[in-house]
Amino acid sequence: MRVFSPRERPGSWADKKRGVTSAWALPFSKMEWGLEWAAFFLSNWKFLEVLEYLSSLSVLAAVLFYFSESGDRTKQKHYQAWQVINTAQGKGGSGGRVEALQELNADRVPLVGLDVSGAFLQGVRLKGARLLRANFSAVDARNGAFRHSDFTDANLHSANFRESDFHNVRFVRCDMNDADFWGADLTEADLTEASLERTDLRKTDLRGAHWRDIRSLKTANIYGVKNAPEGFVAWALKHGAVQIESDAQWGPNQ
Repeated sequence: MRVFSPRERPGSWADKKRGVTSAWALPFSKMEWGLEWAAFFLSNWKFLEVLEYLSSLSVLAAVLFYFSESGDRTKQKHYQAWQVINTAQGKGGSGGRVEALQELNADRVPLVGLDVSGAFLQGVRLKGARLLRANFSAVDARNGAFRHSDFTDANLHSANFRESDFHNVRFVRCDMNDADFWGADLTEADLTEASLERTDLRKTDLRGAHWRDIRSLKTANIYGVKNAPEGFVAWALKHGAVQIESDAQWGPNQ
């Protein structure tokens, strides 16, 4: 804030004029002398000081108003994100859903019951998301990041999750039939009562996965699984899983 201090009273024009040595400089000196008097009068005018204080107060009021309205702005941002998601429901492509989903999840908004079936969500980042009962059927979310998320009771039928990160994710009672998890990270994933019929699990990392209560693995392809828990491969093959490297020889729809 500007500090106002009264200026010294300027001298007379006669005194100012005596200091001018060149005739051409006389008009400029007179103008400067006039400005000195103007500055002198203004420096003693309290009205300007009051205006300066009011200006500072208006800035403070604007800052307080900004923070007081932050909750409403957040709600508006979330409403717009949901509008993007709901408007694109049932349609292919992204339609801005990747950014909208990531924005909501970053603000810790639950995504329970979300429907993004058939959407193009490659590379989506939804770490720690609450996706219970969500519909991800036929989604293309290759190279996605979902670690620590909860997909309990979700529909992942025919989804493409190739090379995605599902570290410590809950797939409890999920429909994962016909889904593609080739090369995905399923370390410490909870597959309790999940159905993985015809699911592509080739090259997946299963270190520490909870697999003993899987509902079905019929025709699931476990070729080249990494860090398989002790007993998993033998159990899976006994319950209908296969180990086939080639798509042509396996074919998830056979």
